[in-house]
Amino acid sequence: MHALVAFFDDEADRKVRDLQQRIGAKHNYPPHLTYAVASTIGPKVRKELREDLGRLWLPDLYLHSLSTFSTADNVLMLAAVVDTELLAVHSAIHDVLAGNVKNPSAYYLPGNWVPHCTLAHDIDDGAMKAAFAAIFPVEPIRAKVREVSIVDTQTGEIDVLKKASTAPR
Repeated sequence: MHALVAFFDDEADRKVRDLQQRIGAKHNYPPHLTYAVASTIGPKVRKELREDLGRLWLPDLYLHSLSTFSTADNVLMLAAVVDTELLAVHSAIHDVLAGNVKNPSAYYLPGNWVPHCTLAHDIDDGAMKAAFAAIFPVEPIRAKVREVSIVDTQTGEIDVLKKASTAPR
């Protein structure tokens, strides 16, 4: 599987990792927000994404709400505040991906997407309740996007599509 993700600046990364550590969560990748997931995002689509992302301003993310997905694979997360800028980036990404990737995940498609940063996943109900209680309440985290990358979840390879500008906004 390939995931198109936004990795955070050092301060936001540290704050999220601190929360994850407090609840004993282990992750293979740095804290991030996922824009899209598909079985394959090939070289031609990556080139197009690089071009489109090069023209886009990447808004800061406000990880504001401690929340859960209660499914077969429980997820404890920090939900991002949804604003027009975040939705514009998400929409632009999916305009490029539409019809050009194999097996896109419906969870990340426009209209279904819940932008978030996972704190813990695949935990039972008791562990979910304990983790929530251990870190509630959570101070909101302002996360600046450090880079947008494609992560190959099988190999661990990370292909950077865009590094965020260091110029002041």
